[in-house]
Amino acid sequence: MKVGLFVTCLVDLSRPGIGFAALKLLESAGCEVVVPESQTCCGQPGYNSGGREIAKSLARKVLAEFRGCDYVVAPSGSCSGQMKVATVHDLFKGEPDLPEFETLAAKWFELSDFLVNVLKVHKVPGTYDGTVTYHDSCSGLRELGVKMQPRYLLQMAGAQIAEMEGSERCCGFGGTFSIKLGEISTRMCEGKCESIRASGARAIVGGDLGCLLNIEGRLRRTGDTTTKVLHFAQVIAGEG
Repeated sequence: MKVGLFVTCLVDLSRPGIGFAALKLLESAGCEVVVPESQTCCGQPGYNSGGREIAKSLARKVLAEFRGCDYVVAPSGSCSGQMKVATVHDLFKGEPDLPEFETLAAKWFELSDFLVNVLKVHKVPGTYDGTVTYHDSCSGLRELGVKMQPRYLLQMAGAQIAEMEGSERCCGFGGTFSIKLGEISTRMCEGKCESIRASGARAIVGGDLGCLLNIEGRLRRTGDTTTKVLHFAQVIAGEG
C-alpha cells in the first residue's frame, strides 16, 4: 500500500516534528510512505481569502504530486477538508478535471481517521502516562466527522482524557478570521483556554496545528508556561 503523506505547509514551517510523527505512525502500521519534496500548500488560505485561481493552481499541483498513491493522508482536518470537500463541491464543480479531484478526494484521509477506519490499527508506537484534554477543530469535526478517532488512539497510547466544556467550540483561529476579526478571535481563544484550565489536564491535544498554535499563543501570553500543547500524532507516536 503506497500512502502519500501531505505534511501541510504549517507543519513543515512551524512544527516539523508532527510530520515525522505521522511518518512514524504510518510506517509502523506497514505502509510504504512517499513524501513528495515539491509539496507546499493545499490552497486553503487562498480559497478562504477569495483567491480562487490561486487555490485551483495549488490544488492541481497537489493532484499531480499524489496521483500515483493508493491513499493520501494529512495530519490536518482543515487541509483534508479543503481537498475532500471544497475542491469537489465548489472549486472544480462543473469543470472538466472534476473527476480527477473526486478520485483524489475518495482516497484522501485525515490521519486519525485513516489509522482507525482504514488501517484499523490495534496498537500505536508511543505511550503516554498522563491526562490530556482534547480540542475538536472545526474543519475536522464538521466537514469530516473526526471526533472519536483521535480519542480512541490517545486511549490506546494510555492517555487519560478529561473532556473540557465546549470541546467542539471554535478556538477563534479560523485562518483569516483571526486576522480580520482579531478582538473577537482573542475572546474566543480566551474562553477555550479557560475551559482547558478548568479540565485539570496538563496537556491540550488537537489535530490541527493552526488551532494549536493559536491556543498555545494565548496560554503563554496569559502566563501559562506549563500546559503542554501537542498534536495527537506526537502523543501516540511517543514524541510528545
